[in-house]
Amino acid sequence: MTTSTLSPETRNTFESTIGGYTVSGRAHSLSAWFVLSLRLMMGWAFASSGFTKITAAEPFSAGGYLTHVAATNGNPLADVFAWMGSTPWFVEFANVAVPWGELLIGLGLLVGAMVRLAAFFGALMMLMFYFGNWDIAHGVINGDFAYMLVFLAVAAFGAGRILGVDAWIENYDIGGQTLTERFPALRYVLG
Repeated sequence: MTTSTLSPETRNTFESTIGGYTVSGRAHSLSAWFVLSLRLMMGWAFASSGFTKITAAEPFSAGGYLTHVAATNGNPLADVFAWMGSTPWFVEFANVAVPWGELLIGLGLLVGAMVRLAAFFGALMMLMFYFGNWDIAHGVINGDFAYMLVFLAVAAFGAGRILGVDAWIENYDIGGQTLTERFPALRYVLG
């Protein structure tokens, strides 16, 4: 059933059951604009951060951050960060993965392409930043944690379908079937 054949009440209804508990709700039609805004905001923030790191006069280096920041703030993963910072191949990997990852995540979100995949990796980066910047002086919720939840919301709401390339990619016709009908696993990457 396509979206156009559903009633407005059905289109804006969502429901999920996890562990025997069901939650359901009905989104306001303006929700699409807010989800789009979240996608574009995080896309711009990540694309500009990655671009700045890539084009900086000094090459980006994650070694000092990985080695020192987590050890200074009571971080429960301090030993993991210390290992990452003292392992040359991991530091070299992070030196490439962080700026290019930020740029690619940001571009994916800005154009609405492979949004679920981009949002997953964005949430993963924010989880790492959350632990790297560990500070629970004001509680366990901070900006890094909140941004991680924004990425997860963008993925959950399929924000790439809202004025994004994913809407076109998902409906691309291959022998009478849409791309996602033919390859259902793509639903975890697109949307």
